[in-house]
Amino acid sequence: MFDVHVKRIHEYKRQLLNCLHIITLYNRIKKDPAKAFVPRTVMIGGKAAPGYHMAKMIIKLVTSIGDVVNNDPIVGDRLKVIFLENYRVSLAEKVIPAADLSQQISTAGTEASGTGNMKFMLNGALTIGTMDGANVEMAEEAGAENLFIFGLQVEDIKALDQKGYHAQEYYDRLPELRQAVDQISSGFFSPKEPDCFKDVVNMLMNHDRFKVFADYEAYVACQAQVDQLYQNPKEWTKKVIKNIACSGKFSSDRTITEYARDIWGVEPCDLQIPPPNLPKD
Repeated sequence: MFDVHVKRIHEYKRQLLNCLHIITLYNRIKKDPAKAFVPRTVMIGGKAAPGYHMAKMIIKLVTSIGDVVNNDPIVGDRLKVIFLENYRVSLAEKVIPAADLSQQISTAGTEASGTGNMKFMLNGALTIGTMDGANVEMAEEAGAENLFIFGLQVEDIKALDQKGYHAQEYYDRLPELRQAVDQISSGFFSPKEPDCFKDVVNMLMNHDRFKVFADYEAYVACQAQVDQLYQNPKEWTKKVIKNIACSGKFSSDRTITEYARDIWGVEPCDLQIPPPNLPKD
């Protein structure tokens, strides 16, 4: 399975949630090497703003996890982690059509819209995501049952803000999460620099505005559903076809027509402008 997460590197995009899942898969394979696992190549790509320290540390964490996972003979080809360097349009043209799974996992209520998710939908990737941004419209068009939806919704986030989000509660309650965080904290993925990711762990434990731990359990469970369906090509393909067939709403023609009608207040014009090289009468 090509599992793709490409977008701007930012805390709210929650590449860290993806990292925690990768570590969880790695630990499960190590714990029970004889068990059958769906082979998965996780590709994470995007750029960090020049002065955004945490985003750069996220990239460093992805590559460090990849160094460990990709070179572990026990894991073999069952799990690979790739950071797509210099992600840009020309690379997207190759990666998006190849993807099986599209990760759109920002915290509910933080994404203005997003268009990458639509590109994946048009190219036949299934989406795992929160009810955020354009994921909501995609679920309306294709049916939520044809996406892998998980996690807190906007009203849940607001309620959690009022109650108070305490990452320690999730850390104490979820053994696999605790193991993954401890590995990052202890230098398991950065043996030459054991304290390399202390800022990442400190943020996750003490001032994570985007509530990564709160969605971890639901995200891991949803990824297990992805694995299960992927082993049934007929049912997977049904959902792919449904997604492609229902993606027409995201056409630029429809968007421009609505802008013209609802915002600009102009009517279509059938006047044809002659080509510039046509000789004048």
